[in-house]
Amino acid sequence: MKQYLTAAIAAVLVTVGTATAREIVATETFSWHGDTITQGEYMATAPNAFEIVSTYSAQPGYKFPIEKTWRLRNDISSYPQLTTPNTLHQAIYNMGLDEMINAVEPDTTLRTGKEWGGVWTRDVSYSILLSMAAMQPEAARISLMKKVNPNGVIIQDTGSGGAWPISSDREIWALAAWEVYRVTGDHAWLEYIYPIIKKSLEDDSLTVASANGLVKGETSFIDWREQSHPRWMQTADIAESEALSTSVVHAEAWRVLARAARALGHEDVAAEATARADAIDRAINSELWLDGKGYYAMYIYGRNNPIINPRAETLGASLAILYGTASPERARTITENNPTTPFGVGNFFPQIADMPSYHNNSLWPWVGSYWALANARAGNEQGTLEAIANVFRPAALFATNKENYRLDNGDIATELNSSNMLWCLAGNIAITQRILFGIEYEDNGLAFKPFVPRALGADRSLSNYRYRNATLDINISGYGDSIASFTLNGRPHEPFLPADLTGLNTVDIRMSDTFRHNLSVNHSPNIFAPLTPLTRFEGNTLTWNPIEYIGSYKVLRDGEVVATTRNTTFDASVPGEYQVIGVATDGTEGFASEPLRNTATVTAEMPGEGTAMTSAELVYPAESSVTGFNGTGFVEIDRTTAPLTVSVDIPEDGVYAVTYRYANGNGPVNTENRAAIRTLSVDGNRAGVVVFPHRGTANWFDWGRSTAVRMPLTAGTHSFTIDYRPENTNMNIDSNYAIIDRIVLEKIR
Repeated sequence: MKQYLTAAIAAVLVTVGTATAREIVATETFSWHGDTITQGEYMATAPNAFEIVSTYSAQPGYKFPIEKTWRLRNDISSYPQLTTPNTLHQAIYNMGLDEMINAVEPDTTLRTGKEWGGVWTRDVSYSILLSMAAMQPEAARISLMKKVNPNGVIIQDTGSGGAWPISSDREIWALAAWEVYRVTGDHAWLEYIYPIIKKSLEDDSLTVASANGLVKGETSFIDWREQSHPRWMQTADIAESEALSTSVVHAEAWRVLARAARALGHEDVAAEATARADAIDRAINSELWLDGKGYYAMYIYGRNNPIINPRAETLGASLAILYGTASPERARTITENNPTTPFGVGNFFPQIADMPSYHNNSLWPWVGSYWALANARAGNEQGTLEAIANVFRPAALFATNKENYRLDNGDIATELNSSNMLWCLAGNIAITQRILFGIEYEDNGLAFKPFVPRALGADRSLSNYRYRNATLDINISGYGDSIASFTLNGRPHEPFLPADLTGLNTVDIRMSDTFRHNLSVNHSPNIFAPLTPLTRFEGNTLTWNPIEYIGSYKVLRDGEVVATTRNTTFDASVPGEYQVIGVATDGTEGFASEPLRNTATVTAEMPGEGTAMTSAELVYPAESSVTGFNGTGFVEIDRTTAPLTVSVDIPEDGVYAVTYRYANGNGPVNTENRAAIRTLSVDGNRAGVVVFPHRGTANWFDWGRSTAVRMPLTAGTHSFTIDYRPENTNMNIDSNYAIIDRIVLEKIR
């Protein structure tokens, strides 16, 4: 094998300097020249369109298999065939098709990855949106059906603190289901998905809709909480955060519901859904846009005075561009300002210094594919070219569509990694089909909007592309962002094919060889943000640990900056909620510290407290007696518990945050699906939803703070009731259980 690899690479070296080996793109760390990608001492090439060979070696101690070669295993002749002068491009595309066939399970579902069995809602949905709806419509349909629960709502995969509603990006299923409808035109499928999407969105609107118009829950797909949040944030805090990507997904899901409702004649539903989508878009643009940076913030976080995490987040930015949340002007601005490191854009930027690489300090190639699509949509030629190269580099050097790679060195030695990763191979295919050939499915036909960077200008063909009852042979030549000529079967035609087209058809596209915009790329080193300060009160003084190599500290009171200092103490005699942010000398900000209040709280014990844990929903019994509660004990809540009411005397008028001190030992903090959920009513009026996430398996003595409901209250006695309602059904369905110690009210204004 070693001799074979050496010979193959040697064959490539002969061509260096010739026209076939012209440089396509080069960064500080690698170059793509001709049919070869070179990164330092490593090289990958394609001897032919059905083979890739690489000399890459992962860092010592890497725990997953390393592929040195890819050779075609499966018969891909029934799928669209790419012909292009660049053999490496052709081989990477063919590898995507080959690994796609590997991903189709015997039950006709789409496997998540070589190391990841089963169907996952977000993984399969993003894969379907990228290319699997077109390439595997039946497997896509069957896979989506697997992700609907017996109550007829979309399943949120297991996740932080017990899945939904801490994780709330399940609505990506709606977008994928609509894409399958666009591909197939199957009216029976439309009638199937419509009530599922409608009911799921209605439940979400009661549970994760934020008061400021955004959507609560963690960032879409970045579901290892410690990989993207400060360590102090509990899963209840994450449930209250408001993320860019998840909010965009919900906005587009409402638009999908509107389209589906309109197609089925439900105009009233369509109007309401459109209004909801527009409202979320407005909130994203007003609450998350960062004028000084030229992109959207990753999420809003905190407790009673939420603040912005100003990190750039690539998937959310890409979705905002592709789904029209961002205006065309903002879309162009985002592509010019989102930092691009020598190995590409990160999942987010800057990185977290004290966290290993997985979501942090990494790029997932399917996210890179979305970034390429977004740059093409925005008209950024250089951004599109570099984004494509940053997906092709790991595909070639690792000889498979890997799950992720490190942003600091381009390596694959992350916390977890898989070959033959579904959404990454789907993104690989999408680059060719959706960008270079510009194929876009619309409700009533197939549109063509190619975007071909100058360096990738060539004569290409995509034959045997099937669309409903038609087969297309598509030829494209030149480069540019607009079409100069488009013919169907030799006759001029608009770049749109109606859904009722039949038979074998030939499409010829000639590009304009021009670009309307001259946009740039924000090249940046891969930066790690300062560590998070650890704060405490010493009397009326706020103090925190010093951070090495820091430029300054920002002190916040009630979410507003009240001081910038190099000291590690601050006079906190003014009542409020305090936080500290470390700022590097280049202005890079870290996470804010855990919010600390120096104001009094109002508490009340639960009525009828006891210590016997008897619920049938108690999945993980405590191994020892529950400790750490206040008063005489605690109360249990499960699906059959009567409404739990407690009266509280409020000393003065104001805005209060209402939380519960609780424990939920029914699962770990990072997975499973037994988050407890209840509806809160105050004086008989619905006030909101309270979530009691997992705090660790069997940790019935680990007490924490539930999510909060904030409201104005007058002085006097008020009754607070939590009860279980149908919309409080979690993803487990059968187990919705927690124990509660007391109610806590904090006056925040």
